[in-house]
Amino acid sequence: MSRRLKVLLGLVVASVAGTTTQAQQRHHGGMGEMAEGMTCRGRDAATTAQLRVIHELAMKHDRISRTVTNLPNGVSTLTESDDPRLTELIRDHVVSMEQRVRKGDDPGLPMESPALRSIFRDRNKIRTGMEPTVRGIVIVQTSSDPAVAAALQQHAAEVSDMAARGMPAMRDAMMKHGGGMLQPGMCAEMRRQPAGATQQR
Repeated sequence: MSRRLKVLLGLVVASVAGTTTQAQQRHHGGMGEMAEGMTCRGRDAATTAQLRVIHELAMKHDRISRTVTNLPNGVSTLTESDDPRLTELIRDHVVSMEQRVRKGDDPGLPMESPALRSIFRDRNKIRTGMEPTVRGIVIVQTSSDPAVAAALQQHAAEVSDMAARGMPAMRDAMMKHGGGMLQPGMCAEMRRQPAGATQQR
């Protein structure tokens, strides 16, 4: 990673670390209850904060634009929003998850797919580049291993589905990948911690 990119990403991390939020919106038709069912019992503070970020991004998915380009050996994604808060949350999520992948620190999210698990498992086979944009962030991930490249493309498609459909996509992913309808009610830590206030690990 170039020195310039490290500086840019450092600025992004510093910016999102101070982000605060208002109370989470509730969604009609039972979607709000499902999201609040993502209990943080047994999860660390960073994972709890990431669940809140994912929840808010899914709730406001109609304000997010996403472009995915499949490469011969991986994928390039551009995720943006005209909403400044969502721009910060998008960057926060991308940067914090990349940090966790590099460390092999799989958070075990309830909607986590086999493709994402394989990315954590084969992290040493992946080359990642990130660049903040005015409204979001671009990330390029490649691998010389065709199976890993396919996993990167599959995960990008899953994220795009969530950006397109929001909470229904999150619900479907949880049911499909074993997260299920978790116990109702956010835990106290999730209520207290603002979305976007991820802790550095």
